[in-house]
Amino acid sequence: MTAFERNKGKDLRGQQVFLRPEESSAPAPTSRQSAVPSEQLQDALLRLAAVVDARSLRAALQDSIRELLPSTECVCLYMLEGDSRLLSDDPPHELPPEGKIRSIVDQLKRCQCAGLPLPELPEKYRICLAAPLPAHKRALVIPILNQERHKAIAVLLVGCNPLSDQDELHLNTMEKHASVACIRVQAVQTSYQRPPLSPSPIQSHNALLHLNVSDQDYCELDRNILQLCGELFDLDAASLQLKVINYLQQQTQSQCCCLLLVSEDNHQLFCQVVGDKVLEEEISFPLMFGRFGQVVEKKKSISLQDISAEERRQLSSMLGCEISSMLCVPVASRATGQVVALACAFNKQGGQRHTEADEHAIQHCFCYTSTVLTSTLAFQKEQKLKVECQALLQVAKNLFTHLDDVSVLLQEIIVEARNLSDAEICSVFLLDRVSHELVAKVFDGGVVSDEEKEFRIPADQGIAGHVATTGQILNIKDAYSHPLFYRGVDDSTGFRTRNILCFPIKDENNEVIGVAELVNKMNGPWFNRFDEDLATAFSIYCGISIAHSLLYKRVHEAQFRSHLANEMMMYHMKVSEEEVSKLLVVGIEPVMEIHPCFAEFTYTPRSLPDDTTPMCILSMFEDMGFINTYKIDMHTLARFCLMVKKGYRDPPYHNWMHAFSVTHFCYLLYKNLGLSNYLEDIEILALFVSCMCHDLDHRGTNNSFQVASQSVLAALYSSEGSVMERHHFAQAIAILNTFGCNIFEKFSRKDYQRMLDLIRDIILATDLAHHLRIFKDLQKMADDGYNPKSRTHRSMLLCLLMTSCDLSDQTKGWKTTRKIAELIYKEFFSQGDLEKAMGNRPSEMMDREKAYIPELQISFMEHIAMPIYKLLSELFPGATELYERVAANREQWTKVSHKFTIRGLPSNNSLDFLDREYELLQSQGAFGSDDQCLNGCLEDAEGGRGQ
Repeated sequence: MTAFERNKGKDLRGQQVFLRPEESSAPAPTSRQSAVPSEQLQDALLRLAAVVDARSLRAALQDSIRELLPSTECVCLYMLEGDSRLLSDDPPHELPPEGKIRSIVDQLKRCQCAGLPLPELPEKYRICLAAPLPAHKRALVIPILNQERHKAIAVLLVGCNPLSDQDELHLNTMEKHASVACIRVQAVQTSYQRPPLSPSPIQSHNALLHLNVSDQDYCELDRNILQLCGELFDLDAASLQLKVINYLQQQTQSQCCCLLLVSEDNHQLFCQVVGDKVLEEEISFPLMFGRFGQVVEKKKSISLQDISAEERRQLSSMLGCEISSMLCVPVASRATGQVVALACAFNKQGGQRHTEADEHAIQHCFCYTSTVLTSTLAFQKEQKLKVECQALLQVAKNLFTHLDDVSVLLQEIIVEARNLSDAEICSVFLLDRVSHELVAKVFDGGVVSDEEKEFRIPADQGIAGHVATTGQILNIKDAYSHPLFYRGVDDSTGFRTRNILCFPIKDENNEVIGVAELVNKMNGPWFNRFDEDLATAFSIYCGISIAHSLLYKRVHEAQFRSHLANEMMMYHMKVSEEEVSKLLVVGIEPVMEIHPCFAEFTYTPRSLPDDTTPMCILSMFEDMGFINTYKIDMHTLARFCLMVKKGYRDPPYHNWMHAFSVTHFCYLLYKNLGLSNYLEDIEILALFVSCMCHDLDHRGTNNSFQVASQSVLAALYSSEGSVMERHHFAQAIAILNTFGCNIFEKFSRKDYQRMLDLIRDIILATDLAHHLRIFKDLQKMADDGYNPKSRTHRSMLLCLLMTSCDLSDQTKGWKTTRKIAELIYKEFFSQGDLEKAMGNRPSEMMDREKAYIPELQISFMEHIAMPIYKLLSELFPGATELYERVAANREQWTKVSHKFTIRGLPSNNSLDFLDREYELLQSQGAFGSDDQCLNGCLEDAEGGRGQ
């Protein structure tokens, strides 16, 4: 991660990537087996990752096929030789250059058929591969591809049973790993194809005879070098260097010598031994460090006079002593002719300068020892590669054990990536294709808390964005000189970003799903080619593990949804045709026949009998013009209304009567405030339907209880927040998807999607936490003036209207308000009892032993209800009476509070005794005259239809 990305907004170290799961209606896998690779597949992948030669590759491929496809009868393997020849060694033969098999291979796709042509097959395989095969047998042609060259580098002919879907998935994964293994083996083989040898030591020795060196000196040199060669039997490169350096110090009479080894990619020098000391950590620096790069390029020796004072100071620091003289001689490989090391001698004894004879002695030494040294370094590199392969195998095991939790998996990826590459900092971004952003919550292995937001950057900007867009690895040796790097944050924080290795993480379809970024190589000047190869291999494991982890999460979500759907079906019954016909038999009743005051704010819908409410819903649909405007089928609408009514459970407050009251208040807003001048028709319909569905399947407990009790709902929705509200929306969608209940079936695809989006946003707005988050924006909208052309203003207004509908019982008369408080606290105290039974401490309002109802009600009305209706009255002057009635009810709670001498509810769970106080105060004119009838609740003796 760049310094800019690390420091944007907040210190993001120790944070975790979170990807929001896509909301999709596509069916998810239903078994864990499809989400987590089988043990056979893991063994096959690990076997392929370990091969380093053609022989082990052939065995690994054949064993992998037999393990993944237990029904396999035979496996014939061809390997690419040259540009087009495909050769097999069992028995030795070549795949015909023309024919059916070759044409299948040229298509570069796996093929399953009923048999292959007999003449194209060796006799050994004809019985299990030749056409025609029995119905229960199949012949497979599996090309292993080099994607960059777009050609097959190996071909497998397999005789087995027909493939299952699971077999297809396993083969897809195996083929990608087989491709990597084949390419790796080819690269290893290429590295061993040596060019013509350079002159032998004897020829090199003779070439030196023209120099001014006596025969006696050469005899002495030969004796010494033969003795040295006899001691060079170590397999450890550092031990060999110690012996060679000691020899050079004696021959050149130098205080100290060292070898600067040239890395394979020719981009850096590194030193493992200085004098008689093996360094704990090798020292490395850029190849272009001073004049040393020219020595490698021109293959000419230099002395102390040829280097600058700064280079001299750095060498003195490395050696731990002042330098008075120096000789640097290039050492060429006899196999390639390329410079593989620089032999350096420092501080000749007696304060003298190094002579031409010293240079000859060094050259003579490496005529005999360079081959041993380079071979040992190659062996050491192979050993290092073996260790790294074993480390990759361990990484694979570690990653595949964390598939059940994406957060933990991403932390593991960061830790493993840093350890493999010796990077100072690592971060991982996942690609959100919906918003086209790179998302991160993980930095340096930590996880952000739920309260903090994930870090997001555009998917096409910066270094990470470039890699996500191109899908190519990017190795930046000097961050400050790269055009995509922003160094402003480094300047302000003091952190220095030296180099960056950024690589893509791809899924099994070779599509980018994320980006990993390594910053500052710790044991080198920058990330080298070896790090790039390691990152490429590592990214394959990352891609597979992340893809399977997300799939595993979707499987679990599908299981939770299935369980939830079964629970709902067990609780609710379907609506019968008889019920629908009974509701529609007399037609839709006009609203004025329900009650003369039905369309006035003073009307209390709770006065209606429960069995008349579905007809009232139809009446409101008709009166608002929705049925004609949107051509809603009457039977569909009736069935939808009855299904929604049955979708509510029967807790004291959050039941169907509450939903009906909220829906009626939405109707009142439409009739009295002229919503058509503020919102589009489709938005008003969405608000009305949302009011009906906003508390579907409410269990009488709130969001915090769902999380604390680790309920099915919490498991499904807690990562997104607003647990119950998301469940209410999901239930609404479930009803719409029920046969004969989709009242939006005649909408266009665009309008249908918009309707669902509106309903989702409006129902989520019933979470009071959401309302409190946007209240300042709502106030600003009211202060600046509402703009009906602004989509943002309309969206915020819908949220405000939904909240005002949800709390509309507070706008009715005192008896209704008092009765609602009684129902609410019955529900609250039931939850508090459950929390106590779980061993948790409920909040004060949920605790029947601590809750002081008047104080809680006054606080709720002052801080929640009154500000809402005050804001509503600022936007709609016609809503002023609503605010005044809420304020009057708040005042009444203050006046009757002296009647409360207990905590919680009375023993009979009733607040009826407060009405007597109210009636007394009203008779004394405390509330003025009330010409309009305020309907009470259903339980009131005088309440009823037509009151």
